[in-house]
Amino acid sequence: MLKHKTWHDEHAESLSFGQSLADKVANGMGSWTFIICQTIFVILWMILNFVGFMYHWDVYPFILLNLLFSTQAAYAAPIIMMAQNRQSERDRVQAMKDYQTNVEAKEEIELLQLRLNSIEIEKLDKILRMLEELTSKN
Repeated sequence: MLKHKTWHDEHAESLSFGQSLADKVANGMGSWTFIICQTIFVILWMILNFVGFMYHWDVYPFILLNLLFSTQAAYAAPIIMMAQNRQSERDRVQAMKDYQTNVEAKEEIELLQLRLNSIEIEKLDKILRMLEELTSKN
């Protein structure tokens, strides 16, 4: 059976490696899994630095941890923006495809309406002919 590609399939195939990677990173960073993992990481970081018996690699106020978050934010923001821009493009493509589908459906409905009207006219003409025949015989 022949499977037709949707607009979404076509769009996904047109993405470059970088665009696809940015979408995956943005999806990952926008998930509860990421938030939970990052929270666990921060809690462990703080516990290990508070309780560390021999070596505190990042003492309070955790300047290294803040630097890591700043770096993460510096890279995450443009990646998320790229993903949002592509989402806007996908929305525009979907809206255009929906519009085209609506125009095609409207044209088909208009053709069906014309065909139904012509059938009605043919039926009425046939009824009128039959009535004329009946009246002419009487």
